Amino acid sequence: MSLTAATKDLPESVQIFMTYMDVEKRSSIATLRSYEKDLAQFEEFLQSRKKSLAKLDKINADLVRAFLAKLHGRNLAKSTMSRKLSALRSFFKYMTRYKFIKNDPMVGIRNPKQEVRQPRSLNVDQAVNLMDSKAGVEPADKRDQALLEILYGSGLRVSEAISLDFYDVDTSSSVVRVIGKGNKERLSPLSDTACRAIDDYLAVRAELGPSLEEQALFVGNRGGRINRRQVNRILARMAEEAGLYGGVHPHMLRHSFASHMLQSGADMRSVQELLGHENLSTTQRYTHLNLQQIMNVYDKAHPLAGNQSSDSRSKDEE
Repeated sequence: MSLTAATKDLPESVQIFMTYMDVEKRSSIATLRSYEKDLAQFEEFLQSRKKSLAKLDKINADLVRAFLAKLHGRNLAKSTMSRKLSALRSFFKYMTRYKFIKNDPMVGIRNPKQEVRQPRSLNVDQAVNLMDSKAGVEPADKRDQALLEILYGSGLRVSEAISLDFYDVDTSSSVVRVIGKGNKERLSPLSDTACRAIDDYLAVRAELGPSLEEQALFVGNRGGRINRRQVNRILARMAEEAGLYGGVHPHMLRHSFASHMLQSGADMRSVQELLGHENLSTTQRYTHLNLQQIMNVYDKAHPLAGNQSSDSRSKDEE
């Protein structure tokens, strides 16, 4: 990704940093766009204070705190504020490392305390109803079914699914090659139903009008690579057909995949690998067990739980 017109309008320090993020760190397009937007917003704030990222030595922690206070005054979500601070932290860390500045103004700046929110998920019955909701014979119907199977059946992020090329999928081996966050590659398994759905879709993919050069696995009705907005619309329509309302979105399928894997006995480390999480703590946040599941495990496993009679416990104690 070359520098956009918006980046070229920003100070040279930002252009240097964005080139580093693109070429050396090989950050995703989504990350690059977020950093570009956040740094542009910080530059706009600085200019309102007669400062600029063109003069890095004039930027201090007080200015960063003032920027944070302005964001807080706009009632932004704490996660959004943290993301913006993360962009600034990466930028100034780079500038310090390569001696553009002596002191990092982000030192001592902490992210807002996050609200602990568990992502929503579908229960197993809802997931099954959703997977069975689309049974059309048109090429778009087969594409939608294959897309749904790979989102739920393999737990992919929507960005990972829409970035797939047709040669990334090997239904004969039941695996898909996924490029996740940080351009890290992993192999994810495909279910039997996903393999069948993908093969059915690939048989009619050409009818959606992709050019010979188009390598995208999932293409839109005009033949180009499908985008996130189109996926959201497809899922919303399919959820409505399945009688599911209240905002079913792609990440809910990923969370449902993880939750259902754990409820079926998968260990946390395996689910971490399947999701492509770098840290186990991230997996734990997205794959919490419900209280009933925990109680069931306790009743079956703990020697003092109610599933054993007092006589059997006495014999064990002997």
